[in-house]
Amino acid sequence: MPPAAARLAGLPPVVGAGTVVLVLGSFPGAASLRAQQYYAHPQNHFWRILQALWPQHPLPGPEDYAARCAWLLARGLGLWDVYAACERAGSPDAHIRNAQVNDFARLRAHCPRLAAIVHNGGESFRHARATAQLGVPVLRLPSTSPANASWSFERKRAAWGEALAAQGLL
Repeated sequence: MPPAAARLAGLPPVVGAGTVVLVLGSFPGAASLRAQQYYAHPQNHFWRILQALWPQHPLPGPEDYAARCAWLLARGLGLWDVYAACERAGSPDAHIRNAQVNDFARLRAHCPRLAAIVHNGGESFRHARATAQLGVPVLRLPSTSPANASWSFERKRAAWGEALAAQGLL
């Protein structure tokens, strides 16, 4: 059993009118909360995978998070998490307790071109029914977390590439 944990608040969505695919994680890890940036842990494969999918468009470095978000939005991607808040000690999804699910319906007005939701891992995908209310296909992708060591980087890249290509983003 994990130690007692404080109530944590998640990050705001990174979305825009051009968002075609919304990537949903579960909840930011400790490194991401400290940095106030999605996928800030240097061993998480998220940003590396996306750079591998769009090698012709250099990804800004982690020191310029605003530019990274603009880069992401320019490719038709948005980011958010299924949980708005939760109690958790450390970063493992298994330690999440008393979670509050985000209000996905409010995104529709901000993302008129939304065509699909991709869940980054199993904990996020547990809430596929809640995200299905947006009326778009919902897919589960392998987690980009370093904890998902059973999938190689190349295998993760291929799965993510296939999902994004199906939405016309590659």
